[in-house]
Amino acid sequence: MLYGYIVKNEIRKTFDHVNNHRWDEAVKAVAPDVHHRVSGAHALGGERNDKKAMRRWFERLGRVLPNLHLTVNNIWVKGWPWNTTVFVQWDGTATLPHGNASYVNRGLHVFTLRWGRVHALEEFQDSQEAARGLAAQAAAGLKEAVAEPIVS
Repeated sequence: MLYGYIVKNEIRKTFDHVNNHRWDEAVKAVAPDVHHRVSGAHALGGERNDKKAMRRWFERLGRVLPNLHLTVNNIWVKGWPWNTTVFVQWDGTATLPHGNASYVNRGLHVFTLRWGRVHALEEFQDSQEAARGLAAQAAAGLKEAVAEPIVS
């Protein structure tokens, strides 16, 4: 279906924007009242309910895991333009400082789209691995890696 192809292409572009720290592009299609939730009790966890806070979250992601690379493995699109659910299965990798083991995580994003706008994004991942990677970054001197989550 052409619609599914277009959605998959836009989602892949968004992951590329995240990999390259193009935050304005990453949140371009986000609704002003987006609901963004990331599992885990760590600096990247929590819930945000507006586009501005979500952009601040992306900025933090870029600072605390500056060489994070997300590889999209599968994308599934369900629904019509007025109510679309998108599932994205991904692998994330990063190099941590001072000889710490590399960061490797795997997750699933669930997007809710309405007419091309992201109204909700829920991220499921290994939250213990995320917390471990962030703790390693904090031990190397990056205090923001153990800051309170950005919430709104």
